[in-house]
Amino acid sequence: MSQAHFGVMTPQIKRSWADARRAATAFEEMGYDSIWVNDHLYGPQSPSIPILEAWSEVAALAASTDRVEIGTLVTPAGMRNPAHLGKVIATVDQISDGRIIAGLGAGWMPREYTDFNMPFPNTRDRLGQMREAVELLRGMWDEDTESLSYDGQYFRTENLVCLPKPARRVPLLIGGGGEKVTLKLAAQHADIWNNAAGMHEQLEHKIGVLRGHCEAVGRDPAEITISQQVLVTLAADEESAAVAMERAQRIFGGHMGDPAGPIALTGTPERVAERVQKHIDLGCTMFMMEFFGRDTVEPARLFAEQVLPHFR
Repeated sequence: MSQAHFGVMTPQIKRSWADARRAATAFEEMGYDSIWVNDHLYGPQSPSIPILEAWSEVAALAASTDRVEIGTLVTPAGMRNPAHLGKVIATVDQISDGRIIAGLGAGWMPREYTDFNMPFPNTRDRLGQMREAVELLRGMWDEDTESLSYDGQYFRTENLVCLPKPARRVPLLIGGGGEKVTLKLAAQHADIWNNAAGMHEQLEHKIGVLRGHCEAVGRDPAEITISQQVLVTLAADEESAAVAMERAQRIFGGHMGDPAGPIALTGTPERVAERVQKHIDLGCTMFMMEFFGRDTVEPARLFAEQVLPHFR
């Protein structure tokens, strides 16, 4: 079987920093390649649900781990001042000694913007913000000149200085499945494109669209790593896996994809390994996994012990 990159979502909603740190260090010890944080200022179900702020948590995770890469799924481009965000990410990459992946998206939750005194524009303008944020961040991090001026429709800077630069060329992940704009932007600029969990069953089609955009802009699609955010419903035996799958369907509906779908990572370790290989055969080699259950460490350990060895 082929090699792949396996990342794990850290517990974040209704969890303490101590919970997140324990899980992240355990995931690193188990041999996972990366750990991931959702970038929301509010819990998706309700603003009253506690959730840790993403980049503060990423900085703490960077200081608490040694090897794993760390990224966000995904940071809304217009939810913060992008120049300030670029400075934050450069600093966090220094803390991690070059292990940060910057995940960007267009955003979708109005109150995450407006409650924090940021405008929430329409979809077209949020996509425009994402395009400009990508250009601005690359200029801040990659250009040799000390200062940067950027004059866009949505974002402007004058003589912006970002020192120290990131410890490495920060990989840019672009998340989302919009076929006319988002996937074209990924074809132009992304190091990684991520397919959201809710669009899991459309993975093969979305990969085809992305490759079409790559051909149109003259980029080799092999330069872009294809990743899938995915709910993993794993158990040691078929009966227990079926019970977990039914619970996942009741709790998430289609928000995290269909756990009974044809390529869902659901079932015993043997079945899940087969499904992972199906993804790889489609061209998806990177996985951002959210293990189902209150205690995500134990299913992550089962995956590490019985699924990961097939791909190492």
